[in-house]
Amino acid sequence: MFWKRITLFRLLGFEVKIDLSWLLLALLVTWTLARGVFPAYFPQLSPETYWWMGVSGTAGLLLSIIFHELCHSLVARRYGLAIKGITLFIFGGVAEMEDEPPSPKAEFLMAVAGPVASIVLALLLATAYTTTQQIGFPIAIVGVLYYLAYLNFLLAVFNLVPAFPLDGGRMLRAALWGWRRNIRWATRISSAAGSGFGLALIILAVLAVLQGNFIVGMWWFLIGMFIRTAAGMSYQRLLMQQTLRGERVRRFMNASPVTVPRSISLQQLVEDYVYRYQHKMFPVVDNSTLAGCVTTREVKAVAREQWARRTVAEVFKPCSGANTIAADADALEALSLMMRTGVSRLMVVERGQLVGIIALKDLLQFFSLKLELEEQQP
Repeated sequence: MFWKRITLFRLLGFEVKIDLSWLLLALLVTWTLARGVFPAYFPQLSPETYWWMGVSGTAGLLLSIIFHELCHSLVARRYGLAIKGITLFIFGGVAEMEDEPPSPKAEFLMAVAGPVASIVLALLLATAYTTTQQIGFPIAIVGVLYYLAYLNFLLAVFNLVPAFPLDGGRMLRAALWGWRRNIRWATRISSAAGSGFGLALIILAVLAVLQGNFIVGMWWFLIGMFIRTAAGMSYQRLLMQQTLRGERVRRFMNASPVTVPRSISLQQLVEDYVYRYQHKMFPVVDNSTLAGCVTTREVKAVAREQWARRTVAEVFKPCSGANTIAADADALEALSLMMRTGVSRLMVVERGQLVGIIALKDLLQFFSLKLELEEQQP
């Protein structure tokens, strides 16, 4: 879902990040407002004013999305859900939950918090628009307030569509979950609704393009594809969590991992280990004790002509909690750590001793096989 993310600030304990894809959205929104929307609704202003209105409208959109996702996050925290942060990306924003809600009630309240926040913000902005218009504020300020009020109302309405993973889809899942007491069934139904809604948007996009409205069609197509993909991924994520929860890392780890001694040269490391086993990270071990790890990143930092003279001991680094895990830890915890850090292999450590390595591909293969066998059962 995400490209490179940059942390903007912390708000009420949550890390607010911006995905680089959001910059594309910001540019498109600013251009659309400055060249199309504001000149159409508020004519006879200078081009510079329209551009300032466009920038202000985009900044207001940024803050509106943060407020929407913050309300989700606050309710989630109230019910003990861990939120990794709030990330803004090209299709809006998302509060990154590490697990599923603990109950249908928690799911519903967390989902409805976003649209309610957007409606409240829309009403406040509408009041500000009316007040500033009556007082006689500059038309540029009045226009931006009008746009932001309308935008937040639109944001609330769109998110109330009962299509997972939109807020309305989460509310639908909560209702189905509470009815049948089966989150897997509820997720499958609400995800199917999300997939269908995404398909409907794609069809509308094609019709818009055929009518000559390419820009609108492009956005409907991208949003439809995103919703359709996210719906399927959400269901797969739930299945993965249910499959791995309770399983121990020890079950999936390779108990005889490939290790490297600190005495070999970087040339030997590359030729005999990296190219042979095709891993980007190798544990450095002294008599079964994990001394650290060496990655291709450290090798690339050394000039190619020095590889034969430099040794692993000179470049390897101590291991951190981002690439180690205990053998008796939950496999779901290992998967979450891999997703959070972007690494595909974790070193399994007990009392400082390297006892194995667990790889993402092994977890995915287990999930695929178990799901296939269970689906064959009546």
